[in-house]
Amino acid sequence: MHLNAYFIAFKGILKREFLRFIHQRTRFLSALVRPLLWLVVFAAGFRAALGVSIIPPYETYITYETYILPGLCCMILLFNGMQSSLSMVYDREMGSMKVLLMSPLPRAWLLFCKLIAIALLSLAQVYAFIGLGWLVDVEPPLIGLVTVLPALLLTALMLGAIGLFLSSRIRQLENFAGVMNFVIFPMFFMSSALYPLWKMRESSEWLYWVCSVNPFTHAVELVRFALYAEFNATACLVTAGTALVFTVLALMGFKTEQVAKSKAR
Repeated sequence: MHLNAYFIAFKGILKREFLRFIHQRTRFLSALVRPLLWLVVFAAGFRAALGVSIIPPYETYITYETYILPGLCCMILLFNGMQSSLSMVYDREMGSMKVLLMSPLPRAWLLFCKLIAIALLSLAQVYAFIGLGWLVDVEPPLIGLVTVLPALLLTALMLGAIGLFLSSRIRQLENFAGVMNFVIFPMFFMSSALYPLWKMRESSEWLYWVCSVNPFTHAVELVRFALYAEFNATACLVTAGTALVFTVLALMGFKTEQVAKSKAR
């Protein structure tokens, strides 16, 4: 197949996602309100109760707001990845993806285009949030705004792949909304996004180990280190591996669906 067809499909999916994002202004605002509440309201209450010791990549004592900034950036990626996958359930049945999935283009390419579109939209929201963080004196190093970009992109791809995998297994919007609650909240709260792992260990040993194997924890740490121009190899390998596994599972799910529909005909 001509390479131009691949590019046209990529451009079409990317354009559709951006147009949908532009027309849904409340989606952008809601994506910022959630982390801003944690950064401004909740952090003010937890600041005195939760001290943060000197842990890598920090070289000195930091405020609680500074600690949770990477986790809140990943929160945006998590919610946006799941919301975009929710739209995939609708698009697959009645929208544009239904037509695209019937095209001769490989489904792997179509899913890759969808993942990239989700990731780029998520990055725009994260950088907007970081900009708002400067207004409340949460100021990461300027070089970190550049070095964190690959980490954010990899995290967005991982979370988008998890969302696409879920959308490949779920047929109804009502079911997807329920499953999202069983995925988003455990992933977020049972991670190092809001509390250091050593704090978790002080409370419960088993909770500490659950948080340690949570892929979202490694994604948060990857972003945390990258924001200070440092590289966390373990976090990178876990995040990339999880992204690859769920991308393959999502592709297998859509292929199984295609075979089932072909047999039904």
